[in-house]
Amino acid sequence: VPGADCQVVHGFGRGSKQLGIPTTNFPEQVVDNLPADIFTGINYGWASVGSGDVHKMVVSIGWNPYYKNTKSMETHIIHTFKEDFYGDILNVAVVGYLRPEKNFDSLESLISAIQGDTEEAKKRLDFPEHLKIKEDNFFQVSKSKTMNGH
Repeated sequence: VPGADCQVVHGFGRGSKQLGIPTTNFPEQVVDNLPADIFTGINYGWASVGSGDVHKMVVSIGWNPYYKNTKSMETHIIHTFKEDFYGDILNVAVVGYLRPEKNFDSLESLISAIQGDTEEAKKRLDFPEHLKIKEDNFFQVSKSKTMNGH
């Protein structure tokens, strides 16, 4: 289970504004150092912010062909947060792969694909083998690390 924890940074400004789907972004150095066995495209798994609860998430890793941007890792946590958490630590465990990157003819088709990916991830994360990862020591260690200010 590839996991990462690092500080949330500002992204391209399109997640909430253009898509209506809030995303969190990892710094470039994290994306550049992802494990070689992580496929670009749409992945899913678990995420927590700081010492908070663990939630389902979908993460796009790659080149974002629709926007022609540089490589990025954009995480959509399937939870509504009351406040922004820029600067907080985002803990992510990728547990599965949904599909490769692809280009879209319109913003509407991109939004539709993201919504479909989110629904599929929610279903898959209810499988017992994925639910157990939610309780993994990775998130417990991250919680104690964050609470101790490290």
